[in-house]
Amino acid sequence: MSFFEAEEAVFSSFVLGNAPLKKLAGGFDWAEGPVWFGDHDCLLFSDIPNNRMLRWSATLGITTFREPSNFSNGNTRDREGRLITCEHGTRRVTRTEHDGSITVVADRYEGKPLNSPNDVVVTSDGAIWFTDPHYGIASDYEGTRSEQALPCNVYRVDPHSGHVRAMLTDFNCPNGLAFSPDETRLYVADTGRIHTDDPRHIRAFDVAANGSLTGGDVFHVIAPGCADGMRVDENGNLWSSAGDGVHCIAPDGRRLGKILVPEAVSNVCFGGRNGHRLFITATTSLYAVSLAVRGARRP
Repeated sequence: MSFFEAEEAVFSSFVLGNAPLKKLAGGFDWAEGPVWFGDHDCLLFSDIPNNRMLRWSATLGITTFREPSNFSNGNTRDREGRLITCEHGTRRVTRTEHDGSITVVADRYEGKPLNSPNDVVVTSDGAIWFTDPHYGIASDYEGTRSEQALPCNVYRVDPHSGHVRAMLTDFNCPNGLAFSPDETRLYVADTGRIHTDDPRHIRAFDVAANGSLTGGDVFHVIAPGCADGMRVDENGNLWSSAGDGVHCIAPDGRRLGKILVPEAVSNVCFGGRNGHRLFITATTSLYAVSLAVRGARRP
């Protein structure tokens, strides 16, 4: 059985025909936010409705990293290797220091509480970018149902002052985000408001040296399903979650091929020995597949 579906010939050079898609673990309710810790040879990820963060390693399998986790969602690492986490339950972005203590990075904007920070990325200058849709406060499933005080924006936290700035304010519900390898382009998924027919697509923005954004045209429309979490490889291709697996999208917006997964995918990240293994959180399970391409490394 092939887990790969090539739509353009170049996709075949990104995958390994003899490398299987492996289910590493299951039994979760909505797995999300994978982040690789190469220095500990493990993957951390969130199981949002069960209010916990889990750790996977090849030697120990699944163990608990943090419970309760404040209904954590997206995770990444900063330039010092510290864990950055989006928390639905506390409506904030936090940093786990090397000694295990927790620092609040952002929990308000212009005096009002954030909605439910969803996904996060740290750029090479140390700035923290995150999306803030309302999914974690729209019901009690992935957080606590609460009043929404702010629009669903994309924010940047200044690495020096800690100032929180709204960078994108014209989204229905921004979700996953990723930068190109040279950080001159930002991709942001809009997955729409709950129970509506909002457009669901990925938009692309040009990033200036000072962090300002221009552009914002629709870059790609995922089908079936919608784009949620996504990552970029060393060649600038975007690997996005989708309803039938993971879609590989060229920098010009063409879909090159798919990794077929038996569950709807929520997020992905590169990891493993040389950054060539793609870890996939998909509804109730964690999967992984080795590729012939590596994840992008920041400048």
